[in-house]
Amino acid sequence: MIAGEAPDGSQALRMIRTLQPDLVILDNELQGTTPLEVARIVEEDGVAPIIFLASSWHRNLLAHTHEFPFFAYLIKPVQENTLLPAIEAALANYQKICRLQQEILKLKETLAARKIIERAKGILMDTMGLTEAEAYRRMQRQSMDRCVPMKNIAEAIIVAHELQSGSSKGKKVD
Repeated sequence: MIAGEAPDGSQALRMIRTLQPDLVILDNELQGTTPLEVARIVEEDGVAPIIFLASSWHRNLLAHTHEFPFFAYLIKPVQENTLLPAIEAALANYQKICRLQQEILKLKETLAARKIIERAKGILMDTMGLTEAEAYRRMQRQSMDRCVPMKNIAEAIIVAHELQSGSSKGKKVD
């Protein structure tokens, strides 16, 4: 368990970036860089979940918390029976969000690969007179025979076609 306390926002940010804590608890009375700015930076860096402490309930502050990744908003003085469940929930929800972000990234990569495969399939259909199913099977067979992902086969088809036709037609292979 890493515990640290910083007197102002800029030192808090340095400490957070250095220690890479599992959880950040921000006090709304933090001097210097505002707690909301610290929270924004911590969220952008994807460092840790944030629990926000306030000396009293503020409607304006609460309105801003919807813009930031606070996993809990607690009023001081904080009791152990309030803090511990907030910490557990913050950590669990943060892990869930991280898993979902990874899933989104994988889905984006899959979609990008699918677009490349579709483009290569179209090239095979146009240049070789194959049906869509035949073009797909041919790429699939090459992928299996060479033990490389279909995306790589598709990229090779696109590059070969561009070299043969003499232009890239402004399309980038990702």
